[in-house]
Amino acid sequence: MTKKTKTRRPSAALELDTIHQGDCIKVMNSLPEASIDLIFADPPYNLQLRGDLHRPEGSAVDAVDDAWDSFASFAAYDRFTRDWLAAARRLLKPGGAIWVIGSYHNIFRVGAALQDTGFWVLNDVIWRKTNPMPNFRGKRLTNAHETLIWASKEEGARYTFNYEALKALNEGLQMRSDWVLPICTGHERLKDETGAKAHPTQKPQSLLHRILVGTTNPGDVVLDPFFGTGTTGAVARMLGRNYIGIERETNYIRAAERRLAAVRPLDRSALEVTASRRSEPRIPFGQLIERGLLRPGEQLHSMNDRHTARLRADGTLVGNDVTGSIHQVGAALEGAPSCNGWTYWCIKRDGKKVSIDVFRQQIRAEMAGRPN
Repeated sequence: MTKKTKTRRPSAALELDTIHQGDCIKVMNSLPEASIDLIFADPPYNLQLRGDLHRPEGSAVDAVDDAWDSFASFAAYDRFTRDWLAAARRLLKPGGAIWVIGSYHNIFRVGAALQDTGFWVLNDVIWRKTNPMPNFRGKRLTNAHETLIWASKEEGARYTFNYEALKALNEGLQMRSDWVLPICTGHERLKDETGAKAHPTQKPQSLLHRILVGTTNPGDVVLDPFFGTGTTGAVARMLGRNYIGIERETNYIRAAERRLAAVRPLDRSALEVTASRRSEPRIPFGQLIERGLLRPGEQLHSMNDRHTARLRADGTLVGNDVTGSIHQVGAALEGAPSCNGWTYWCIKRDGKKVSIDVFRQQIRAEMAGRPN
């Protein structure tokens, strides 16, 4: 049975899978402190449009000219930005993070305000659009990208980053900070009763999918203070995350509610992603000896069969007059500045090579209660 989306006025309780109608700053200040895992914010860009925009054949361009994107001055926009960022930071858990998207009109001002508010910038990402809107006047370069800033609540925070999952999404290559994705068009673009765009700046689901897979986990609470027609909520719901949306405009809320009611959450088995190695518990090499998985006196072999070393009772190795950790001895024997001993060394059992990392993963599986 599909869970119904609720729309509520601001309250002190944290109601999940809910759209709050009202001013984003007031609503955020009414929510419990340190209750949110991730914030995705698509604030007004303050485009400062002057006059109508037309295509070469004379038809009008449906540009962003709504009242919510209009500010009296840069100073007014800066005050608004600082206020909503301060409210957002109060809501984040210690390991929480924020994504903010913008264009050249506002992203530099937002970036400075982020740092002034106490956030710690982790990355900026260039979203390069495969199908950008042309520059009809021919007086500037075609604006073919937007910028996202990813920041933790503070320096040194233990934020979520599913590195291996993003690498898997990118066919085994490290995910880069330039993302090539199309803008929202076709069947994905929501329309109102007249057939016009339901929202002028609707973001594509592909963008939110990448962000939520990479920087949240199932069950996390994701807040979007500029909810619009609910892309963040739709993707969060599909991926097994909880969402909270804040939106002023009634027509956007209605469109979001219809959209969210049609979303089918994925099965729990489909929500699992490739685990980040950084998030796995640290296993000292000595535990392999203490647990009897390796025995003092056994000989370890390099995976390339060029070197051997003898294992001692305290977990150190001795090889070619070099004594030290699995990493130190491997680096010394290879003449390299560093070495990942877990993947460098193996033991030979029944004539076959067995990486010592297999035993580390065995202990990790036991700690997590997973079948071996």
